[in-house]
Amino acid sequence: MIHAILFTLGLGGACGLALSVASKIFYVYEDPRIARVENLLAGANCGGCGYAGCAAAAEAVVKEEASPNVCILASPENVAAVAAIMGSEAGTAEPYKSYNDCLGGHRAADRYFYHGLNRCNAVNALYGGKRECSIGCLGFGDCVHACKFDALEIGPNGYPIVDKDKCVGCGACEQICPKSIIEVRTMSQRLLHLNTEDDPLSPCQQTCPAEIDIPRYLRQIREGEYDSAVDTIRERNPLLLACGRVCPHPCEEYCRRSIEDTESVSINQLKRFVADREMNSGSRRPIPCAPDTGKRVAVIGGGPAGLSCAYFLRRVGHSVNIFEAMPGLGGMLRYGIPEYRLPKAVLDWEIEGILNLGIEYHTNVKMGVDFDLGSLVGAGFDSIFMAVGAWKDYRLKIPGEDLNGCFTGINFLSRMAGQEPVRIGNRAAVIGGGNTAIDCARTLVRKGLEKVYLVYRRTRTEMPANEVEIEAAGHEGIEFIFLAAPNKVIGDSDENVAGLEYLKMELGEPDASGRRRPVPVEGSETVLDVDTIITAIGQSPDTSFQTPGTRMDELNMTRWGTIDVDPETCRSNVPYIFAAGDGATGPALVVDAIGGGRRAARAIDLFLKGREVAPKPRALLSKRHINESLFETVPGVKKSRRTGMPELPVQDRIHSFVEVDQVLGEPEALSEAARCLNCCRLCYDPDTRNAA
Repeated sequence: MIHAILFTLGLGGACGLALSVASKIFYVYEDPRIARVENLLAGANCGGCGYAGCAAAAEAVVKEEASPNVCILASPENVAAVAAIMGSEAGTAEPYKSYNDCLGGHRAADRYFYHGLNRCNAVNALYGGKRECSIGCLGFGDCVHACKFDALEIGPNGYPIVDKDKCVGCGACEQICPKSIIEVRTMSQRLLHLNTEDDPLSPCQQTCPAEIDIPRYLRQIREGEYDSAVDTIRERNPLLLACGRVCPHPCEEYCRRSIEDTESVSINQLKRFVADREMNSGSRRPIPCAPDTGKRVAVIGGGPAGLSCAYFLRRVGHSVNIFEAMPGLGGMLRYGIPEYRLPKAVLDWEIEGILNLGIEYHTNVKMGVDFDLGSLVGAGFDSIFMAVGAWKDYRLKIPGEDLNGCFTGINFLSRMAGQEPVRIGNRAAVIGGGNTAIDCARTLVRKGLEKVYLVYRRTRTEMPANEVEIEAAGHEGIEFIFLAAPNKVIGDSDENVAGLEYLKMELGEPDASGRRRPVPVEGSETVLDVDTIITAIGQSPDTSFQTPGTRMDELNMTRWGTIDVDPETCRSNVPYIFAAGDGATGPALVVDAIGGGRRAARAIDLFLKGREVAPKPRALLSKRHINESLFETVPGVKKSRRTGMPELPVQDRIHSFVEVDQVLGEPEALSEAARCLNCCRLCYDPDTRNAA
């Protein structure tokens, strides 16, 4: 017994000695900070950080391979504690959330029968899945099975529905989805995403210059989720009140309902319905912003492009200062669109909401006069966005154009908007066929003139103005004189306008724009009895900001006097200067400027983060469409009448500047939203509810 005890003790001692020696030889040191950091992480081992569990993430932090904010679930206090352990700054990070944008109507038709394993990856392995849609959700729920937080479920229409409150952004659903339908993105990534050929997009969404998810917000209206509809629109367009009033809605031209039904869904009226509802509710929807990045951007011009770019840059965390030459922000929205179309009180409310994000602004300051590029760089701005607009009116270059009583379109409208005294007579001729010309003519009617003519050198068919504006002008008594080219302005002895001489025209061969070129008819000179003439034939940017001998003078310009930029990145030849809106494209739609501002914000964000400023791969720019999404027929659609635009009667509106177009009532809005076919790339809902 004693021998056994002694043997055991001896064996234990020998093992202890061996282990002691081994520990010296094979000793592995573990930094004690790893355990301390791991204790501050969430402990969920969800993989959302990109590492195989919290221990691996903690080790990466200590090795300085990951930042203190690596854990997507850790509280700000714990992130700060991790940073303190590492002796560094905590930094900030936006939370990741899962999104599914494949939410169209009835599922695409089946290409073949499938009797295999009911898993998305299995189905995808066989010719990419049985559905006709090449990019659509397969619907077997691999993403649901992969989610460990019960944040996903297959909805009643066979698509995964994300519970944002439960989603932690771990990325498991995205990794397992063979179609890349489920994506895990931050708010900033969502805001600055550009539509691509691989996205699940309806034809109307492909057409919208602002890239708004139109079917989603129409569906939200139909379901009574008005606040969510506002949020959906504002994810791509911060000027929904203004656009709801002045946008010519090119999206409606590609509405699938109009293929079988002669009338498209009234998309723009519904945008205005929810926008006005928010404004009149007495409160604003909260607009979240990403944590501050410490980067500063100067936005030159407070019009739709400048406001849009400033809005998106601020939302993704950058500091923004707007510099505006006019007394108020809004650009052409304020000074080029009359009160009867866009009330200033409405515009003020919308701009205030943008500025409330923390955007600073300075009015009555002009680049090249009150400040220059050098002062901006010296003030610490990291990038410059040029949104200078197109304020310089084209001239007719005919005799008598400088007589008293002659005006140019934008100059006239801006003076009206600023309530400046303008001497006008009793009979006027407005020259031009665009929206500015129509706005001038309808403004003159409201100023009480006894006769207003609109003189255009082509026919009504070629007029570029919005059709609804042309019709409204006719209803208000404006007389159109087509195929008429001004030849000279006739003056009296006091150098006041006494008439307009024009030549009658006839249409010849098409020009570069595809429109038939007007050709003068010899000996057809005709004099129009007027005492006021407004020329509204187009605008170009004012390039006086190019100070000779400075870096700004190096800025490349096009032959049309616009800033020369890459159309996809909005970047100029000066690396830190970007531009969009009318100053870069020439006069265009307000919604084009808004879309350009967001596209520029994406490029500026890349620049500020030190990343390559490159075009988005397969982006759907230049009004291109996905060919397979354009149908010739839409079976199953029943005709239903479009809800008419409520408006003031002609006799009530021509004597004041009260807003003409009114907002839909809730019953009418719900009825109109129900006309939407809930389209996606190929899917849509065959309509049976609204049969006439």
